[in-house]
Amino acid sequence: MTPPRTRSRTFLALAAALSALGLAGIGAGCGSSNRSAVEVRLNKETARQSVLGFPALATKNTTRVGGKDPVADAAAVATAVYPSRSTSTRPQIVSLVNKDDWQAGIAAAVLMSPPLRAPLLLGARDSVPDATSEVLDTLKPRGSTDVKGAQVLRVGDVAAPSGLRSTSVSGHDGFALADSIDLVLAEITGQPTPNVVVASGDDQAFAMPAAGWAAKSGDPVFFVHKDSIPPATERAIKRHQRPTIYVLGPPAAISDAVLAKLRKLGDVKRIAGPNPVENAIAFARYTDGDFGWGVRDPGHGLVFANTGRPQDAGAGAALGASGKYGPLLLLDSSTRLAPALESYLLDIEPGYRFDPVRGVYNHAWLMGDESAISVDLQARIDQLMEIVRVKQQGSSG
Repeated sequence: MTPPRTRSRTFLALAAALSALGLAGIGAGCGSSNRSAVEVRLNKETARQSVLGFPALATKNTTRVGGKDPVADAAAVATAVYPSRSTSTRPQIVSLVNKDDWQAGIAAAVLMSPPLRAPLLLGARDSVPDATSEVLDTLKPRGSTDVKGAQVLRVGDVAAPSGLRSTSVSGHDGFALADSIDLVLAEITGQPTPNVVVASGDDQAFAMPAAGWAAKSGDPVFFVHKDSIPPATERAIKRHQRPTIYVLGPPAAISDAVLAKLRKLGDVKRIAGPNPVENAIAFARYTDGDFGWGVRDPGHGLVFANTGRPQDAGAGAALGASGKYGPLLLLDSSTRLAPALESYLLDIEPGYRFDPVRGVYNHAWLMGDESAISVDLQARIDQLMEIVRVKQQGSSG
C-alpha cells in the first residue's frame, strides 16, 4: 500500500500541474471517480522527487505541456494561448483535425495566423475525444465573422462537436487538404501569399518544423513526394502566381528532380539539414528578407517536440506564434540532446556582462510527458536556456 505521504505528494504534483496549465475545472486526484481526460501524470519516481509538480511541470526556463498524447497537448496549448477567462481571452474559432492525419495537422497550423488566429485541436473520425470536448467547453469560441460565424473549422475527416457552429474543409488526402486550407485563407484575406513552404509528404519528421512557421507567418505548407508533385500541390502553388517556394528538407526527403519541377512554378530555395534534428535547426537559423525565423542569437521562445509524436508539431504551433515567438526544434530521443542541437543551444545561450536584469532570455516549451521528454533532459535544456555571465577579455572577475 502506498504510504499516505507519497499519495499526498503525487496528488499535489498532479493538481499543481493542472492548475498551471490553466485547464479549468479539471481534477487530478489519484483514484478519483471524476478524473479528467486532460491531466498531467507523473511516474512514481518523478512524483517522489517532485514538490508541487516541479521540476517536471516547469523549471525557471522551461514549461512542459505534459500530455500523454498530442490530443491532450493540443488541448493544453489552446488554453495556454487562450486562457478564456473573459470574452477577450477566448478564441474566435478553433481548427479541429483528425489525430491520425499528421499532414492535416501541419497544414492546419497556418490557421493560427491572422486573421483567424485559430489554435489547433485534435479529434477523431467518429467521435470527439474527451480531452478536446472538455477544452472546447472551456474555450467557448466566439465565432468568426470571416467564416460566417463558425466556431469550429473542421479539417478533413473529423467528427463535429455538438453544440457549436462548425464548417468544414475537405480533401481526399493531406495534399488536397493543404490546398483546400490555403483556398479558404486566400478567400478570407483576398490574396494569396508571396511565399509558400513545401515539405515532405512522406517523412513526417522533416515536415514538422513547417507548422510553427505557418502559424506565425501565414505562409501555407504544401506537400510533395520525394520524386513527384501531386496535382493538388501544383494547383495550390499556381494559385500564388509564381511565389518564392521554400523547400524544407534535404534531397533524401525531396529530390533535386522535384526542385527542378517546382522552378517552373516559382523561385525555389532549399532549407535543409541531413537529418530531422539538423533540418529543424537549419530552419530556425534561416532568414531571407522577411522570411524565416533568423534565430541566431538569444532572446527567443523555443518549442521542443519529439520526432516520434508528429502531431505535437501542429499542437504546439500556437506557442511559437504567440507569447515568446519562436521556432520548433526536434528531439530524436526522450533522454538526450543530439550533439548538433546542444551546439545550437550553446550558440544562442543568453549572456550578460554587468547585470542579468538588463539581459535577454530564452524560454523553452516542451511538448509531451516523460515518454517524449524526460525530466533529466528537461533539466539539461533548462541549463542551456539560462543566462550566463560573459567575461570580458583580459578580465579575471
